Amino acid sequence: MGAQAMLKTLLYTVNSLLQQRRYRAALAVLKGFRNGAVYGAKIRAPHALVMTFLFKSGSLREKLKAIAQATYTHSRNLAYFVFTYKGLMALQSRLQGKNFQLHSFVAACVGGWLVFGENNHINSQINMYLLSRILFGLSRLAVEKGYIPEPKQDPFPIFAAVTWGIVLWLFEYHRHTLQPSLQSSMTYLYDDSNVWHDISDFLIYNKSNAQK
Repeated sequence: MGAQAMLKTLLYTVNSLLQQRRYRAALAVLKGFRNGAVYGAKIRAPHALVMTFLFKSGSLREKLKAIAQATYTHSRNLAYFVFTYKGLMALQSRLQGKNFQLHSFVAACVGGWLVFGENNHINSQINMYLLSRILFGLSRLAVEKGYIPEPKQDPFPIFAAVTWGIVLWLFEYHRHTLQPSLQSSMTYLYDDSNVWHDISDFLIYNKSNAQK
């Protein structure tokens, strides 16, 4: 049998397996792992690239290594989490015959503890990103369920004002409490704009070669 024929046979076998309903839960866990790895790499790589070249010093090799490490960590953690979450969801459904709302919470809690429980800068960014989203989500859910009255006016301007007021107060007087990447961004915006020597580091560059 030629190589092409063997490849066709292999693809047919794999595609047939993918159509088997009895393996669907396990296959969904595997594809979740794949999607977690791909999505983690897609969103972390460009972010790490920009932040590293904007704010980090070091050789090109060191910068590329930092970008690769951040991308790998984000991709791996998201893949592990999706795998754990979907696996526990499938297990609970099999044990109790169907899914309940509590299953999602329990599976995600276990995955969050195991995968995102380590206190490092990648996990910190991801967890804080999620925190802001769930606060919005819980606020909307509380209004929908009638636990809090629906605002008569759009509360977003107040939210924006308080958010920016607090973050700049923390930056100016308690900077160490903010995440390092946020400190770097705000230093660039608010501190570095106070320093210049001539037109080169006023308009063209942020810092002159001597400062670097």
